[in-house]
Amino acid sequence: MVRKSIGFNSFVGAGFHARPQTKSDGTIPLIYSIKMQEFKAVYMEKTSNSPEETEKIAFQVGKTLKAGDIVCLDGELGAGKTAFTKGLAKALDVKDYITSPTFTIVNEYIGKLPMYHFDVYRIGDPEDMYEIGFEEYIFGDGVSIIEWSEKIMEILPQERINIFIRKDISKGENYREIVVKGGGY
Repeated sequence: MVRKSIGFNSFVGAGFHARPQTKSDGTIPLIYSIKMQEFKAVYMEKTSNSPEETEKIAFQVGKTLKAGDIVCLDGELGAGKTAFTKGLAKALDVKDYITSPTFTIVNEYIGKLPMYHFDVYRIGDPEDMYEIGFEEYIFGDGVSIIEWSEKIMEILPQERINIFIRKDISKGENYREIVVKGGGY
């Protein structure tokens, strides 16, 4: 199963924008247009000043998710990956308390779709993921959320949503920059 393209109207309503095409000189035009039927990629930049704001941003993203979607979360330790996952879970109507599966590798939750929450921080070799049935999860009928995905990037499908969370303590203890890129780039 290949992750389905993300619907244009869902993302525009959530504050997302189509990724602009880079010109031949390497610049990105300030104004660009897209054809709705060709829309496959999304791009969003947001800032957060609290874990609650981070969850609200994630909730927007979560409302657009469909079965088979793969969400990759990356950022340094304490950046807010689990807080982001909590917001995704709320959007998917998961009622359980969300914790990072640092030692168990994956937690499974039931909501309007199954949600598979991976924390691959302790994975030494990406090939180890196959021992837990990784392909069955990511190509299954739920949503897969992968914290520390850069550690297993070589085994991830190109069609995924990449989310980067960066702390900037100079702007405040809880200040975060969140970048969402979807569509396999």
